[in-house]
Amino acid sequence: MIGTGDLKKGVTIEMDGVIYQIVDWQHIKMGRGSAQVRLKLRDIIGGHNIERTFQAGEKFTRARLERVSMQYMYNDGDLYYFMDSKSYEQIMLNRDLLGDATDYLKEGLSIDIMYYKEKPISVELPNSVELEVLETDPGFRGDTATNVNKPAKLETGITIQIPLFVNVGDVIRVDTRTGQYLERVS
Repeated sequence: MIGTGDLKKGVTIEMDGVIYQIVDWQHIKMGRGSAQVRLKLRDIIGGHNIERTFQAGEKFTRARLERVSMQYMYNDGDLYYFMDSKSYEQIMLNRDLLGDATDYLKEGLSIDIMYYKEKPISVELPNSVELEVLETDPGFRGDTATNVNKPAKLETGITIQIPLFVNVGDVIRVDTRTGQYLERVS
């Protein structure tokens, strides 16, 4: 059990059979009455955020998550195959569990898979990945206005906005948290 005094960002707790990660917390002392703790929680499996207020001194069940580093191998329809980097054990995960992470999965990419009670519940991508541009319109000489972008289809199938100077065949770095172009790698 974990008390309200031990709560901080990143801690995972279990409430009502759901696993939440604390996104933000705030201690509130009212003029009269007892202190309260306001928590902003993210449902790890569902992905949505909620806000709840609790009395100071309340206890929570801490959810122990195991983080396993795995390497993406390939997919077959809606099944995605990963290999444990240490034991070489292979697992397959459904597209529903991976969600938007499938937009950034490239063969050989290392990701962290979060386990709760020996069951995979979510994945954590690196903050950025390097992907090749497969399709985009050419940039024209004289198009020098700032912040002008064009759509580009990348090797994983995702389409993002990129600057005009990036061409087909270039490798770019993409932020996996926002889906935005960061820089041209080569």
